[in-house]
Amino acid sequence: MSRKPASDPAKKAAASREDRLKAALKANMGRRKAQAKARGNAAGTEKDKE
Repeated sequence: MSRKPASDPAKKAAASREDRLKAALKANMGRRKAQAKARGNAAGTEKDKE
């Protein structure tokens, strides 16, 4: 009788949560980077107008 340890589903859930958090962080950083780049371009065009 080989039973799987009770912590196996918990480990899978933790790994799944880690993957979701990693993907969310990556998406968030991409949005922030694009936003910063857009702000930089907007600031650069305002300086050119002066």
